Amino acid sequence: MRVGAEFSCVRASRRSASPATATSRGNVSALIFRQLFDQQSSTYTYLLADSGTREAVLIDPVFEQARRDAALLDELGLRLLYTIDTHVHADHVTGAWMLKQRTHSEIAISAASGAGGADRYLDHGDRVTFGARHLGVRATPGHTNGCISLVLDDQTLAFTGDCLLIRGTGRTDFQSGDPHALFRAVHQQLFTLPDTCLLYPAHDYRGLTVTSVAEERRFNPRLGGELCEDDFVGYMTNLGLPHPRQIDVAVPANLKCGVAASDPSQKPLPGWAPLTYTFAGIWEIHPQWLEEHLQAVQIVDVREPDEYDGPLGRIPRAKLISLGSLAGRAAELAKAPPIVTVCRAGGRSAQATVILRQAGFDDVANLAGGMLRWRAEGRVVENGSL
Repeated sequence: MRVGAEFSCVRASRRSASPATATSRGNVSALIFRQLFDQQSSTYTYLLADSGTREAVLIDPVFEQARRDAALLDELGLRLLYTIDTHVHADHVTGAWMLKQRTHSEIAISAASGAGGADRYLDHGDRVTFGARHLGVRATPGHTNGCISLVLDDQTLAFTGDCLLIRGTGRTDFQSGDPHALFRAVHQQLFTLPDTCLLYPAHDYRGLTVTSVAEERRFNPRLGGELCEDDFVGYMTNLGLPHPRQIDVAVPANLKCGVAASDPSQKPLPGWAPLTYTFAGIWEIHPQWLEEHLQAVQIVDVREPDEYDGPLGRIPRAKLISLGSLAGRAAELAKAPPIVTVCRAGGRSAQATVILRQAGFDDVANLAGGMLRWRAEGRVVENGSL
């Protein structure tokens, strides 16, 4: 995750707050906002939610990150109303369909995109409402003929897709791209926003995260400053970029809102236990299931020896391999049955699952809350004195 903050719609400035402590002023709720990143495609996904109603929208989700996004929604207690794609992407497959299956959200995309399978088709001037907040839809064609940008109700934030990037723009040489249309869209729909409006693109390849209307109007080397439409068209016509590597897979899948996506890296949910996937990327198991199935798993306690023999006790049949020696001793463990890692509070054992997966163990889960939770729930122990 790249950026996390909450915004109050009664101010143009940014205000940091915890999602758990977001408050309302009068009838206006604070905005929950998260900027997420997919490293493989350099795609930004944006989560926005009303802190009062907990209703949310997700902009430009990535297929491979659907599990991550669903975990974040669950941890923050949010209900996803819509996924919105700013256009038919050529460099990754959208996560819209996958998230619809997981969260029962609806899929929204531009009516001009040509995509099928959406629940809602957006036109210029439409609003996408979540709680007391909304995003205004602005048609910004040129990268593709179905591109849209999304502007927050108070015009403090805008999400530009591939229309306007940070010190750049989307390319215009395929999918009905048109440099003339793109130049006009940026100047008429985005550069007319307040100077202080923060702009968030769908991609960045240099690690940049956010810009503003004033910055791009002045410093964008393709269309800022005194550059005219002919300058921009000449620039874009001579870019000479290769086509995206995923275009032959991504475009057909995205024209179906991701329904046809098939990705071998998106492994199915583990079936050996009712596990929970956290936003930190860790599979967790709950104490009740583990206590009822102690004979069906390998239990690896990654505490130090004095803790293992200490007052918290240990889970029956738990094997002691301290975290610092786990990588070197992983060969002592069998690939089956599944492994559950345990520590005092769940932190070290979470890291242990990462180490074991790197060592080639697929079926691994962390005991949520560790021995502290195990004892607090009165579950069976050996050698405990509390």
